[in-house]
Amino acid sequence: MKHIYIEEGSRPIKAWTTDIEDGALTQAKNLARLPFIAANGVALMPDCHLGMGSTVGTVIATDKAIIPAAVGVDIGCGMNAVRLSLKASDLPDSLLAIRRQMERDVPLGAGGSRGDTFAPLGTLAAAFETGTGFKPWFADFAESRKTDRAGLMQKAQSQLGTLGSGNHFIELCLDENQEVWVMLHSGSRGIGNMIGSYFIAKAKRRMEKDYIHLPDVNLAYLTEGDNDFNDYVEAVNWAQDYALENRRVMMATAIAALRRHIPVDFTLTQEAINCHHNYVEKENHFGRNLWVTRKGAIRARQGDLGIIPGSMGQRSFIVRGKGELESYCSCSHGAGRRMSRTQAKNTFTVEDLIQQTEGVECRKDKMVVDEISSSYKDIDEVMANQTDLVEVVHTLKAVLCVKGG
Repeated sequence: MKHIYIEEGSRPIKAWTTDIEDGALTQAKNLARLPFIAANGVALMPDCHLGMGSTVGTVIATDKAIIPAAVGVDIGCGMNAVRLSLKASDLPDSLLAIRRQMERDVPLGAGGSRGDTFAPLGTLAAAFETGTGFKPWFADFAESRKTDRAGLMQKAQSQLGTLGSGNHFIELCLDENQEVWVMLHSGSRGIGNMIGSYFIAKAKRRMEKDYIHLPDVNLAYLTEGDNDFNDYVEAVNWAQDYALENRRVMMATAIAALRRHIPVDFTLTQEAINCHHNYVEKENHFGRNLWVTRKGAIRARQGDLGIIPGSMGQRSFIVRGKGELESYCSCSHGAGRRMSRTQAKNTFTVEDLIQQTEGVECRKDKMVVDEISSSYKDIDEVMANQTDLVEVVHTLKAVLCVKGG
């Protein structure tokens, strides 16, 4: 059920929760006052929390403008899940060997790369070229990173099929029928971060040049018709395609690791979805073509399948969208943090982590304490707040979790 906040001179804010930090609500109000926000206003998902410039868990529909910092630097970050023809009884009593195999086979961490084994980029690499050279903006982008096309492509190739750090993960889950799923969360890695940072800086310089004063510098925007806008759309689409491919390659690696320790032959019976939750695309809503930025939200059109993960030890959900127009056909992307990583590390101990991940084969050390379930909102409450946005198709419980650390 949504709650509506309306202030004079502002677009409405429609929230599917009342659990909103003061800072997050202020961010939403700043956003709703921008002149290019669609008349239907800003939508806040039930997992919303403070972000950079705009609230994580926000759906932003804009007319002829995009805010690069709202899309963020982990462009195309999202989820992939597949159901296997395995039952819980097919898994070994101990999943430690499987976890360690995945941790060996899938490069982990912020700088994780595939070493000398480069996955092919194919048409993704070609998208950055015109003839035998760079597209002009890409040449400037490369120069800003103090490298060349080859250096950037090597970076992109070396990280294709890698997990990253923070809240990125690979999980082995069981559903309500005791069927086995593999689920993972990652995005466009280092190359997406570079692209996002480059265009966020461009947008900020544009605001300075045009003497546009904003309540938050991270609301700096690019406008349709401008060369920087066109370049950003091209670059962000590339990064989103890269993120999809990254998850596809990683999923194949994770399943191959699983096969090495499961004597039973198995197949993939259903791919739930390979979906972004940090991205922008053009969509038609309320009779208008708008740029829709989902910053920590997934698309939930009528019939769309999506993935809403909990945190370590919590449940996750495969959902089907109901096409709620007031949310721009969107829903939450997870549980949503209720405290910062620093606060979580200062609040919880390794013993707390061990207790809250009982029954889950995962790391249980101080490096992942900030991912403890209690640092996130209650996933069941988040789901209860969006029954008009999605219906639950499957409920998943993690039995193994690989974190980037």
